[in-house]
Amino acid sequence: MSINKMFCVCSVAVLLTAGCSTDKANEWFVTHNGNMPSNERIARIGVGDTKDEVSRVLGAPSSVVSFDKNTWIYMSSDVRRIAFFAPEEINRDVLTIKFNDEGEVVAVNRLNKQNGQEIAVNTDETKAYGQNPGFFQKYFGGVGQYNPFGRVNSSQL
Repeated sequence: MSINKMFCVCSVAVLLTAGCSTDKANEWFVTHNGNMPSNERIARIGVGDTKDEVSRVLGAPSSVVSFDKNTWIYMSSDVRRIAFFAPEEINRDVLTIKFNDEGEVVAVNRLNKQNGQEIAVNTDETKAYGQNPGFFQKYFGGVGQYNPFGRVNSSQL
């Protein structure tokens, strides 16, 4: 067998085995996002703990609810991104801690991807009324209107 034939056979063998999907190969494309504390740390949080104690045990939250500063959210997710394909969320973990007005924990809730809901994105558009310039106005309407050196008054000449 010639070297060219050996090279072609080996190349085909490598391509065929590289095409086989394994769990380890899929992990190469998974990214972990977020700030989820360990289960041991979460177990140390109980009703009645203060914001300072929670912050010391769990760290800073991923987010604080905008309209309710007494709700802290810790979240993380694993997302698989392969080339130009749409990203696929594999795993999601959300921990919400609700405080009362005195800054003490009143509720600790944990959600994952299975208890979550998919929200459909609304693609409606709002029409903006106003000028509807034609082709020449749109592309050539500003020709001659730009003066980089400022306006020279004819009376000053």
